[in-house]
Amino acid sequence: MPSKPQYKRVLLKLSGEALMGDQKFGIEHGACELIAEAIKEVHDAGVEIGIVVGGGNIFRGSQAELFGFARTPADHIGMLATTINGIILQQSLARIGVHSRVMSAMNTDSIVDQYIWGHAIECLEQKMPVIFVGGTGNPYFTTDTAGALRASEMEAEILLKGTKVDGVYSDDPKKNLKATKYTNLSYSEALTKNLKVMDATAIALCRENRIPIYVFNLFEKGAMLKAVCEKTGGTIVEGD
Repeated sequence: MPSKPQYKRVLLKLSGEALMGDQKFGIEHGACELIAEAIKEVHDAGVEIGIVVGGGNIFRGSQAELFGFARTPADHIGMLATTINGIILQQSLARIGVHSRVMSAMNTDSIVDQYIWGHAIECLEQKMPVIFVGGTGNPYFTTDTAGALRASEMEAEILLKGTKVDGVYSDDPKKNLKATKYTNLSYSEALTKNLKVMDATAIALCRENRIPIYVFNLFEKGAMLKAVCEKTGGTIVEGD
């Protein structure tokens, strides 16, 4: 059983692809259940948690290029996709007894709340998870950058990057069996080695605000709780 949490407030960054499980596209019920249960474990431990979710399971940038879409409207489609995912995650949490709020960087008042910094802080202080959607509210910025931005604004003590592998590797471990895993990395190493931890803007923002990034396997049972209690099993990115 993990020890007590090391952090009061964390920011979880989820890719949209995490919600599609083993499918090639869309949303898988089982994956949503696993993610919701992992969040509940951390919530039940008394940790304040913000969540930024991507939209790649519904619409990817590569599709925009294929369709010949302009970048700005393509990014708007992606922002709307994150809103769909955010509501799905909210309902998955509600189903297991966790009440959360969805806040959007875009104006979607009739569907979810508008993101307001003070309101988000109040919800977190009341131990209510907040799901941030709509990215940063602007095109040309990824949801990784939105994750780093919200982590900074919410004064999160760590940014948890939930993935399908147990940390950062020198290469794709599913394609290259000789890929080596990093336990510790500096922000500079993550950038110069182009290790795909997060995009460069997100890493730079975390470095500027001294927010560690912890990459872990979201689908390993108990891994998220272990991440906030022991910070073992994944890869930590911090320091110069």
